[in-house]
Order: sequence, then structure tokens, then C-alpha cells
Amino acid sequence: MIGNKVFNLAKKVWNYNRSLTGQGVRDTLNEFKKINKDLKINKVRSGTKAFDWEIPLEWNVREAYISDPSGKKICDFHKNNLHLVGYSIPQKKSFNLEQIKKKIYTYKKIPKAIPYHTSYYKKDWGFCMSLNQKKKLKKGIYKVNINTSLKKGYMNFGEIFIKGKKKKEIFFSTYVCHPSMANNELSGPCTMIYFSDYLKKIKLNYSVRILFIPESIGSIYYLSKNYKKMKKNIISGFNISCIGDNRSYSFISSRKNNTDTDKITRYVYKNISNKFKEYSWNDRGSDEKNYCAPGIDLPVCTIMRSKFGKYKEYHTSEDKLGKVVSKVGLNNSFELLKKIHYLADNYSSPKTSVLGEPFLTKYNLYPTLSSQNLPKKTMLIKNIITYSDGDNSIIDIAEKCKVSVWDIIPLIKMLQKKKILKNAEQ
Repeated sequence: MIGNKVFNLAKKVWNYNRSLTGQGVRDTLNEFKKINKDLKINKVRSGTKAFDWEIPLEWNVREAYISDPSGKKICDFHKNNLHLVGYSIPQKKSFNLEQIKKKIYTYKKIPKAIPYHTSYYKKDWGFCMSLNQKKKLKKGIYKVNINTSLKKGYMNFGEIFIKGKKKKEIFFSTYVCHPSMANNELSGPCTMIYFSDYLKKIKLNYSVRILFIPESIGSIYYLSKNYKKMKKNIISGFNISCIGDNRSYSFISSRKNNTDTDKITRYVYKNISNKFKEYSWNDRGSDEKNYCAPGIDLPVCTIMRSKFGKYKEYHTSEDKLGKVVSKVGLNNSFELLKKIHYLADNYSSPKTSVLGEPFLTKYNLYPTLSSQNLPKKTMLIKNIITYSDGDNSIIDIAEKCKVSVWDIIPLIKMLQKKKILKNAEQ
């Protein structure tokens, strides 16, 4: 079961301190490269302009902790990297109880959980701990030791390109900037690196491009360099996030809400689950907001199980492997991605190349002995042809014929091979 492999990879890279930049991202990408050697690891220098943004300074952590009045270490980064607010600047000072409490963040909804906080674009520092632990802090002097570096360096991201028969591309994107949380966001990149290995081994109609990027700034940078080419080449795109749980299925539509990507995703979801949630563009929050931004408008939606921000363990230490993310959940999501890719790779609006009704007998597609009732397959072929006017997609045709799209794709390929249908481009 592929879910076992994805789960074990997530365990292996669990403690790497991923952020927008830094060694943790490089270490994670290097582990991924062991699974798919075609992963290209790129680097972008701090200060590089990207539309309205710029690449931040590189952040790395040597150690960080608070010593309580008895000298015991609390909020120790080496025990759980969520204890340190992301991008905390160096600090070595003493504080009384009331002062230190102001720099410690908790999560009321889950008192035992350590929350995840960052301060990417404003120099600051802080710690996170469970509310239960914070309530037990005693009066006295607390010593803060944050040994971090924030200096010019690089933002790293990974990219895989798999060539298909056609130059046009199916696009996938996931992010590698979250530390020690299972669903958000180890499930996405760990699943996608194995999915990339799967795609290498099958025949592709369309080429595939997969990005492993820091959220937001990664997609903004990549778009700033490539969006014109992406607009020309991408036929369908999928942002992958929070796909490791086995609780629900959901997705965020593209900004336009009526792209082929939206139609493909809706169809697949309807056919795998009676209960799924489609979120509108107003519920956006991941990299779809950049891929679908005005002026860019790529056909990208976000694929999820439980949506980020909608499950109680989100952005806390309770987002655990084995608790929120399961091997079964990862496996089911892998199968979901296979269905989505297969439909995207075969998606078209076929058009008949024969005026009038084709003489199916000469193609060995019609019985030579007449009868009152045509075989079901023959009738389905006739229905596929009659709806193949270039306006109906394969999903439209399947729904009009009241069959699964998986049933008609092989028949459409056969009819295209016999030149009864044109191999219509998107």
C-alpha cells in the first residue's frame, strides 16, 4: 500500500525545521530527491524581487529555549520545533513572569496543544506552549536564549518535469514550509513525491510539472518568472494541501469556478464520495490565491481532505501522524490523485470527423445481422458519436449517456484511432 511509504517518509522528515527558507527545506528536498532523482532543487537569492514581494532573508536555528526560575529548560526548540515562533530573531535576555507571558502564545481550543506561529515579514520573536503548561508558570526570572541567524541567503524549491506526448502541461503544486505538522503540511509534499514517481512510469498524453515550494512566496516567485509560459501551456492545475486525513473530501474551486479543472475535480469527487465539500473562492487561503489571481487566472483549484483551518488540530502540535494523518487516508488520497490526473490527461471535447451517421459496419462496430435490440456497447458508441460535436466535453457526454466517464474514455480513444472522432485539442 503506497500509504505506508508516504507515512514512513513523513516520519523520516518530521523533525526537519521547514520554513520559508533554511536548512530544513533543503534537507527535506534532498530526502525527496532520493525517491525521484529528477527533482531539481532550485535556489533564489534573498532580496530578489517577485511582483510586489521580495525573497526574505534566510532563517536558521541553532537552539532556542526558556529557562524557568529553577533553571529548567521549557519551550525547548530541540524537543519540538513548534515551540519557537517562526523567523524569531536572536534574543538573550531575562524577563519576569508577566513580561515573559506576553511573548508566549497558546491555543485555547486545545489546552494541551502547542500552536504554530510565525513572524515572517516583521522582525520579532516569541515562543509557543500549551495553555496547560502556561498556567503552571511560577513567579520569578525567566531567561530567554534564542540562537538564530537571519541573513542573506536563499529560498529553495523543488521542481519536477515529466514529458508527455504533448507540450501542454498538467500542473501540480504543494508546499514544504511547515514544520512538524502532519496534515498541514507533510501530507501534500510526501504524497506528491511518490505520485511523481508513479507518473514517470505511465504513458502520459500531456506533460506534467510539479512544484515543491514555500507557500505564498514560492508561488509568487515562480509566477513572476514563468506566468506567461504557464498561461500558454497549463490545461489543468491542482494545488495539493491537507490530504492525509481520512475524515472528508473537499476542494476550493478556481476563481472563475467554471474551468475544466473545476469540472474534472467535481466529477471525480462526486464519483468517490457521497459527502464532499466544495469551497468557494471566498474560502481561499493557499497557493490557489496566487495561481488564480487577476491577470494570471490559471485553471487551478486546491485539492484537500479536511480543509486547512477547518479541522481542530490545524496549526498545532496535535496535527500528528497516526492521529490526524493515517496510512489509509494517504493511500485514499493517492488514489484520488490518480483519478484526477487520468481524467485531466484524457480530457477533451471530441468532435465527429464524419458528416452524417458513420457507417459503423465497415469499422466492425455494428452487427451485420439485424435484430430488434442493438447491443449496449453499440448503442453507447452511437450515443458518444452523436454528442461529439466539439461543444460537449467527455464529462458532458458521459452524463448524457448516463454512464461513467471511465467507461467512455477507452471508446473515445478507439473512435479517434479509427478516425471517426477527431482527437480534439483543449
